[in-house]
Amino acid sequence: MAVTTFRSSSTTSSASIGPSSAPLRRPSRSRMSISPSKLACCPERTSRPIIASSRPPPLSANSTAAPREDSMNWSVIGAIIRKDLTAVRRSKSVMLPMLLVPTLLLVVLPLVLALVASRAGSDGIQHFLDNMPGKLAEPIAKLPPRQQMVVLVNGYLLAPLFLIVPLMVSAVLAADAFAGEKERRTMEGLLHLPVSDRELYVGKMLVSFVPAVMISWIGFVVFAFVSNAAAWPVMHRVFIPTGTWIVMIVWMTPAVAALGLGIMVRVSARARTTQEANQLGGTVILPIIVLTLGQATGLLLAGLPVAIAAGAIMWILALWLNKRGAARFSRDRLAMTM
Repeated sequence: MAVTTFRSSSTTSSASIGPSSAPLRRPSRSRMSISPSKLACCPERTSRPIIASSRPPPLSANSTAAPREDSMNWSVIGAIIRKDLTAVRRSKSVMLPMLLVPTLLLVVLPLVLALVASRAGSDGIQHFLDNMPGKLAEPIAKLPPRQQMVVLVNGYLLAPLFLIVPLMVSAVLAADAFAGEKERRTMEGLLHLPVSDRELYVGKMLVSFVPAVMISWIGFVVFAFVSNAAAWPVMHRVFIPTGTWIVMIVWMTPAVAALGLGIMVRVSARARTTQEANQLGGTVILPIIVLTLGQATGLLLAGLPVAIAAGAIMWILALWLNKRGAARFSRDRLAMTM
């Protein structure tokens, strides 16, 4: 008889609100817990995330979009860097300039100049010392003639040439950043990666900036060792690094690499081939040529103040170019050049 009563009450209309039907309808309450009115009257059956999701959509959208825009996924950026470094190691056209030019400038050239300078006379040196600023000429003039040539060449004249290394390495890698992807026909896959435009740009920048600075610093250690070892029979002491060299390595080398990247990454994004990118970005080496000519004529031999000021100007230009390039970079513009 109890079973019959339960069946008859369960078939009654759901619109009945009599007190006798309340105990029988209690088991079905869990199925109606998704109703907003039920959630409001029974907060103990809801969790905190569900209550938070009832906020207005504009507020929740802004609260979730802002962190994604400001923050970057460094694991994704690291994956981009590893992928590009793998492609660079497999490309002979990229690896040969990166290894050959630093070897010639930082090993072969100082070795030859040190050997030649140790056997040279003092006739040509005196004419050069007359064109130098007095504060720099006096310490060199006090040295023996053979030591004058060694200190002058390896300590001063080769300093601007050293800046070619970070500029060249960063330019070669930056030229391959996007133009190389187009040549290898991997640009379409790169554009479909689940990364933001900012993460893609930063990854391409770091894959060129970090190797350029590291190769320059390692190359300077080799340069200092070779120069001191080759000139030891003449100098009988360690004369490199000097104060100007330290400022140039720590302050100017990263600035030159960043300045070259600010130009070459944008050129590579517009060029269709790596050769075209190198031709369009060949003008980035002109400032280094100007510095070398000024150093050779004695116009820029002013010591630390000039080196610090030149580095500050390079940093300002590099930061402005890279910030502007990151703001204008987009996949739509990159796809239009394919």
